[in-house]
Amino acid sequence: MDALNNEAIQQMNITVLSNARVFDGESEDIRDNQSVVIEGDRIREVVDGNTSFDDADHINCGGRFLMPGLIDAHFHAYSPTFDIQSLDRMPMSLLANHASVLLEGALGRGFTSVRDAGGADIGLALAIEGGLFKGPRLFFCGKALSQTGGHGDMRPGDEVEPCFCAYQGALTTVVDGEVEVRKTVRDNLRKGATQIKLFLSGGVLSPTDPVWMPQFSEDEILAAVEEAATRRTYVMAHCHTDDSVRRAAELGIRSIEHGSQISDGTAQLLAEKGSYVVPTLSVVNVLRKFGEDLGAPRKGLDEIPALYTQMLEAIASCRNHGVSIGFGTDLFGSDFHPLQSHEFTLRTEVDQPIDVLRSATSVNAEILNMAGELGCIAPGAYADIILLETNPLDDFSVFETNSQMPLIMKSGKWVRNEL
Repeated sequence: MDALNNEAIQQMNITVLSNARVFDGESEDIRDNQSVVIEGDRIREVVDGNTSFDDADHINCGGRFLMPGLIDAHFHAYSPTFDIQSLDRMPMSLLANHASVLLEGALGRGFTSVRDAGGADIGLALAIEGGLFKGPRLFFCGKALSQTGGHGDMRPGDEVEPCFCAYQGALTTVVDGEVEVRKTVRDNLRKGATQIKLFLSGGVLSPTDPVWMPQFSEDEILAAVEEAATRRTYVMAHCHTDDSVRRAAELGIRSIEHGSQISDGTAQLLAEKGSYVVPTLSVVNVLRKFGEDLGAPRKGLDEIPALYTQMLEAIASCRNHGVSIGFGTDLFGSDFHPLQSHEFTLRTEVDQPIDVLRSATSVNAEILNMAGELGCIAPGAYADIILLETNPLDDFSVFETNSQMPLIMKSGKWVRNEL
């Protein structure tokens, strides 16, 4: 029997990556001269020194830095422009083609998984799974839910035509009342959504709501949380203000997006509740530099400088109180998506490099309910692996140049192999 088992193993697709410096997604200790054995789409084992298998594909990593594929927990696939009104007028076929380009770009930067924060759907996920284009593993919420006049309601305030229908755009849909929320959440989950997205505060790009505006009632929020729980999943919520973050944590929201104005007291509550925070410095950084040229609303532009500083302070406060902090970018615009990896450098203004790496790997995997399967180099995990020419803990700019990433593997298949 053992001979038969050994013969079967030898016939399987096995790749051995040897002589690598390995960051496993969690440990601060970077291990030298490691071999990672990949069998099919999973990591079979990680061993000290060399190992060999007959008929395996052996690659000497030459002492380069090997780590899990990156995860962006706040991505927008349908976001070729910051002009949301323009997005809403695009045919879905055009949006899908834009999405394929943006997703291929993310994968080429080493992001082997992304969590979409509004708009992406089952069709896009199936296109990736079916090999119609190369993209990251996609976790999607469908259209994000907004109340009328909330952050996701992109109708201009000077609209003169009476409208008795709910707004539904490329990224968001408007729902009001517990019954509408419950029904829409159920429908998103029916269509395969892996999580649900709500807006609980105002935002920068929306035309009519101030950033400080609280959104959705307690009953509406609880309806979404309850319905997500029936599918053993969770709600992510757009929250800039401290009070919206506190409401979210108290009502069972698992993933806080942006969290720009989190106070020390609220950070302590988040730690007690076990909620995650996903800061998004990249999008705020782009808007503070180019917002006026991009046509962002004046009321939003006025908020940006303070919002960026507050987000840095919030990250520091959350870290001090032991809150689990993820990694997201929230970028829009085909010209700005290539700045995705600059989020690492921005985070080091207030965060330790090892903690930022964990945020983009093992912590984000926890947020996705994929701990042990994504964001780690360990037996049984998906073989989502990137290889870097130098140690990113010394200089995060290594992520910003594709030539510094000679190997990218997703589910045991090569995305890039230049060795």
